[in-house]
Amino acid sequence: MIRKPSNVFRRSQQVLVLLSAVALLGAGSLQAKDKKKKTVPGQQNVLELLDYSKIVWPNPPAVARIRYESYFSGEKRQTKQNAQKSSWMDRLSGVAVGQATPSDKTYFQLVQPYGIDVDAEGRIYVADGKVLAVFIFNPATGEVDLIKNGQHARFKLISGLALDDAGNLFVSDSELRHVLVFDKQHHVQASISQGMVRPAGLAVDKVNRFLYVCDPGLDQVLVYDADPPYKLLRTIGKAGGKHELTTPGDFSYPTNAAVDKDGNLYVSDTFNNRIEVFDADGEFIRQFGKAGDGPGYFARPKGIALDSDGHVWVGDAVQDRVQVFSPEGRLLIWMGGHGLLPGQFSSLEGLAIDKQNRVITSEQFPGRIQIFRYFTDAEAETERARSEAPAGKPAAAPVARSAGGAPTPAPPN
Repeated sequence: MIRKPSNVFRRSQQVLVLLSAVALLGAGSLQAKDKKKKTVPGQQNVLELLDYSKIVWPNPPAVARIRYESYFSGEKRQTKQNAQKSSWMDRLSGVAVGQATPSDKTYFQLVQPYGIDVDAEGRIYVADGKVLAVFIFNPATGEVDLIKNGQHARFKLISGLALDDAGNLFVSDSELRHVLVFDKQHHVQASISQGMVRPAGLAVDKVNRFLYVCDPGLDQVLVYDADPPYKLLRTIGKAGGKHELTTPGDFSYPTNAAVDKDGNLYVSDTFNNRIEVFDADGEFIRQFGKAGDGPGYFARPKGIALDSDGHVWVGDAVQDRVQVFSPEGRLLIWMGGHGLLPGQFSSLEGLAIDKQNRVITSEQFPGRIQIFRYFTDAEAETERARSEAPAGKPAAAPVARSAGGAPTPAPPN
C-alpha cells in the first residue's frame, strides 16, 4: 500500500516555492532585455528550461509514489498580419477562419475543463463547458483534435464524459439534460435523456455494461444500460432531497463517480463531503470522509478515480488537493494546494487514471490539464528493495506490506 510520510510534503512545498522564485526571476530578466515585447524573439521561455521531472511525492529519500510529468493548457498562437480576425469562441475552440494555411493556423485554449477520460490509444479526452468542445490530446505526438459544437454535435453546457472499451464516448450536457453517445469516429449515435434533470459526472462499468450518470439536480445517481437502447435500469438515492439528505446511501449534490475492478461504484457526495460506495446492484456498502480542512477531510470532493492497486483518488475543489485513500477510506498520501505551479491546483474539478498509471487532473483557473505518473505498490516495493540492498549485492525479493507499512508475508503465486 502507499505509505503516508510525516514531513515530505513540507519539503515538496519548499521545492515548489524555490522553482517559483527561479521562474519569476527568469521572467523578470526576459522583460528587462526587451520591455516593448512580452517575450524576446528566438529565446526560450525560462519556464521551459526548468526540470520538473524531479518533482515527486513523497520527497527523497523516501521512495517516490507520484511524479509530475507535464500539462496541457493552450497552444502557442501563430498569426499572420493579413489574416482575417476570428471571434473569441472560434479562436478558443480552434475553428478555422478563411482559408487555413500553416502560417495562420488557429489555436486552442482550455477555459473550463471538467470531465476527463483516456481511450485505448492513450489519448486524453477533456470536456470544456465554456469552449463547448471535447478536446482530444495525444501526449505521444502533441496532436490535438476537437469534437466541436455546431460541427459534430450541439452542446450547451457539457461537463462529464466517459469512454467504454469499444471507444464509444458518452458526454453529458447539463443544460440540454441529456447524454450524447458518439462512436469511435466521433459521430453522434444516440441521445439518452430518460429521467435526467442535470446530468454531470459519468462512469462506465465496462464488465457489467452499466452507464452511471451523477445528477446533482435530482440528488441521485442514474443507472443505464451502456448498450442500445440505453434503458434506464434503476436509480440510487432518494430524489427531491433539496441537497439536504445526509442518510447513508442518499446524496446531497453527487458530482462524479468511478467503478473498481469488482464493479463497486464510488460516488463523490459533494455537499456531504464524503465518498459513498455501492455494489453493482446499487446496494450501499460504506462511506468515508467528512467536512474539514485537515488531512483526510473534504471541502467539496469532486473528481474521483481508482488506480490499478485499488486506491481511491479524490480531487477536492475547494482545498485544491488530491488525496489517496484505501478502499475502506484510510488516508494514504496527499498532494497539491492552492497555486499555479506544477502539482498545485486552482479550482480542481476532474480526475482520471489510465492503464499506463497516468493520473490526469483538470482545473478551471486557469484552464489546465496536469499529468502525473503513479508508481504502483509492486514498483515501489521493487525500488525500496533495490535502494536498501547492500552495495554489490542483488536486491532481495520485495515483500508485501500491510496498511501500516509493516512487512507481511507475500501472497502465494
